[in-house]
Amino acid sequence: MADQSEPMRPPAALIRTARGLWHCQWQQLMGGLAPADAAGRYRRPAGAFTTLPPLPANAAAAGSHVLIVGRSCPWAHRAWLVHSLRGLSGSIDLLVVEPDPAAGRWRFAEPFEGCSTLAELYRRSGGSQRQTATVPALWSRQEQRILVNESARLIELLDLWPTALDAPRLAPETQLEAIDHWRQRFQDDVNDGVYRCGFARNQAAYDEAESALFRALEEADQALRLQEQAGEDWLCGPEPSLADVVLFPTLIRLELVYAPLFGCSRLPLWQLPALWRWRARFFALAGVSDTCCPGAWRADYFGALFPLHPSGIVPAGPDLSRLVNSQPVP
Repeated sequence: MADQSEPMRPPAALIRTARGLWHCQWQQLMGGLAPADAAGRYRRPAGAFTTLPPLPANAAAAGSHVLIVGRSCPWAHRAWLVHSLRGLSGSIDLLVVEPDPAAGRWRFAEPFEGCSTLAELYRRSGGSQRQTATVPALWSRQEQRILVNESARLIELLDLWPTALDAPRLAPETQLEAIDHWRQRFQDDVNDGVYRCGFARNQAAYDEAESALFRALEEADQALRLQEQAGEDWLCGPEPSLADVVLFPTLIRLELVYAPLFGCSRLPLWQLPALWRWRARFFALAGVSDTCCPGAWRADYFGALFPLHPSGIVPAGPDLSRLVNSQPVP
């Protein structure tokens, strides 16, 4: 008869020691990846080029500027969306950088302006050695420097950028109050909120961030229900706005990345039906699907965020096509 006994378990003392060592190493790794305050709440580091610059005099000139983005970064995604929705390819070239997880940086597939990494381009533009080189970034070919890399300011600049007469403005004066309200709400509790869940150093910090995240999503769902009842499809009126733009990159990644990796799984999005329908409508806008790269998102998040997912295994997930149907697919 085969031996049916259970395999030998490691001694309890060894398990306690291993857990203690891993927790200590995890804290050290997280300190470099995701700084936190004294209460264990994640705090996003300040960027390098954060001031809203004036509209360049040569903004309309073909190829005068370059928008540098990374496929997996949601902050870059919002800038990419404005670039696409407003048809800015005639004056702003798009350049996609690739992740280098081993070095923790973005690199150019081919040298750009004599630089092989985004960090080199930052240093050339006057960025501090202590600041991380992040996407998005808007490069001026004439001035040979990065003009702005803070995504909130960059999308405001791109909304003012000269383009075809029929290109939409995403922050019209008549809707600014509502747009600013939702942008701030999403920035604090949704866009940053998913990271505060994933990078929380303790249970209390996670609980606080997770509760705020789903309160904000439930409020957005209710607001969209009222908009639908009034015959309007978007958060602030009859047309998409910057409020919709800043929400989409987070929600399109929700089931694919943030729910499984960051613990943002209390409520599946199909239980917020107005948000589900809104996401499908936004994805259907011309050019939006070209900005969505689910394979890169999952490979980069699960493969690069070592302290959160040390195995490096990329788990299976839902197909993007199932997430952007107007009705949830059983």
